[in-house]
Amino acid sequence: MIERRPGLTFLAHLILILGVLVVAFPVFITFIGSTQTAEQVSTSNPLSLWPGNNFIESYRLALFGGKTTGGSTIAPVAPMLWVSFVSAMVISIGKIAISLLSAFAIVYFRFPARGLVFWMIFVTLMLPVEVRIGPTYQVVSDLGLLNSYAGLTVPLIASATATFLFRQFFLTVPDELVEAARIDGAGPMRFFFDVLLPLSRTSIAALFVIQFIYGWNQYLWPLLVTTNEDMYPIVLGIKRAIFGEVYVEWNVVMATAILAMLPPALVVMLMQKWFVKGLVDTEK
Repeated sequence: MIERRPGLTFLAHLILILGVLVVAFPVFITFIGSTQTAEQVSTSNPLSLWPGNNFIESYRLALFGGKTTGGSTIAPVAPMLWVSFVSAMVISIGKIAISLLSAFAIVYFRFPARGLVFWMIFVTLMLPVEVRIGPTYQVVSDLGLLNSYAGLTVPLIASATATFLFRQFFLTVPDELVEAARIDGAGPMRFFFDVLLPLSRTSIAALFVIQFIYGWNQYLWPLLVTTNEDMYPIVLGIKRAIFGEVYVEWNVVMATAILAMLPPALVVMLMQKWFVKGLVDTEK
């Protein structure tokens, strides 16, 4: 029997509401600032909590660029949003594809030093980014991949974490499924596509959400491999909007920040059911 305690229920909901307010309030302030003019944002102390009447102009300047009333030149972020979207999709899909195949090979194929190969992959998690980023940049530069989608995405595709998670999941798949596939005459790749992939779809969805956000929020690597503004992702666009002008158009900066938050938020909302299911349900 479940014991109902109204006091504890109220306290739990109160803590959750406070947590939501703490997280949502900066986003709310950013949105309010994006609807006001640069002068209102700069001179208001404290910033007004009511929306202004500059919503359309702020987002038009953020998306398509142009001259502001203060004389600043705003670079359009629409191309940056596209660069971030392509990079995030390639990174997330590439990580999942390579991790699935590598985990499949480690679990279902017998070859010398199979365990050593897995642990060599897993040990890469212990290497700090600073250790790997210099040699990786040198390789990308030598291959002529600077200022390209390949340079932005290929070095980030390999994922020891995803390989580890898929390996652990594949180890829980009953051996009877493997034997039944062999009896039916299914080869390794047919077993992979017809059995393992359908069983892994919730895990794939959960990892896709995580990896999409990871790829979308990349800052340090694009900062190194892109010198052409046409290949700037949106995160670099925010940095450029703040440090690129003597007079910062804060309303445009905040509009850019809101635009940068929308795609990851939409991915989380649209895939929330699959994301939660992939974390708590193995679907075997």
